[in-house]
Amino acid sequence: MSDHHIITRDQLHFGWDKRISPVATIAPGDTVEFDALDAGCGQITPTSTADILMEMDSDRVNPAYGPVAVQGARPGDALKIMVEAIDIADWGWTANIPGFGLLADRFEDPALHIWKLNPKTLAPAEFSPGIRVPLKPFPGILGIAPADPGVHEAITPLRTGGNLDTRDLSVGSELLLPIAVPGALFSVGDGHAAQGDGEICGTAIETPMKITLRFDLVKSARIRFPCFTTTGPVSRHLDSKGYHVTMGVGRDLMTCAKIAVNDMVDRIADRLKIAPVAAYMLCSVCADLRISEIVDQPHWVVSCYFPRVVGE
Repeated sequence: MSDHHIITRDQLHFGWDKRISPVATIAPGDTVEFDALDAGCGQITPTSTADILMEMDSDRVNPAYGPVAVQGARPGDALKIMVEAIDIADWGWTANIPGFGLLADRFEDPALHIWKLNPKTLAPAEFSPGIRVPLKPFPGILGIAPADPGVHEAITPLRTGGNLDTRDLSVGSELLLPIAVPGALFSVGDGHAAQGDGEICGTAIETPMKITLRFDLVKSARIRFPCFTTTGPVSRHLDSKGYHVTMGVGRDLMTCAKIAVNDMVDRIADRLKIAPVAAYMLCSVCADLRISEIVDQPHWVVSCYFPRVVGE
């Protein structure tokens, strides 16, 4: 018989450290429900304005809930995490935080958008009249403690997972993480109602959420990095009307990404008649960055795909 465990909002930590004591110990096959605040750890509310972004305590962002120890987990094994259910809140936020994001040198002023969400129907969320973003909830943080000593920043993705910010780790997906310490010491957080691949401005639709996960062990898996399996098509919620696509071509992948996104921001701002910073935040929650070509070195192609269903 498997057991069901609940991790509450006060059972959280900031940063990865194998010395953090587990808040629960579970057996393979057990499920755990995590009640997680948003990436701002409650510092942003539905009534907040952009001023809050200059006052936030940066030491209290990206909380991870746990850690949970798994009986029998040993280095060399893999921890299997099955995403069984996600329940989002009825609101979320997206922000341009000065000094953060792909185009930080262009967008230097704080900006904040508060979203109204429908947690029951997951209907597309309105950005502004005529502009609606389809939702696909997932936790941005899924990780286990690294073997290296000391504290590792919560915002950093690691070989053992962490801030992966991968949209397709949604309900039905199965994630494998390489276990580095006895017990694995798993934590989760950073709820997203929607995000484009790349999380361009550094934030998605950030929202509190309850995440139900089932755990198992793959003994002697000896995987080196995270890997996962999805249950079916991964972008059907965006594909119905096709995409607008901009491309960056050059000798550096980051520069190519910035070219593609800058051009898309300008194009979307003009097409949808919104401010460029609003277009930037909108791209972060629904546009996908893709490496379209990498073999003709040293010339690369990075594309930014913006779903037409959002504003047409």
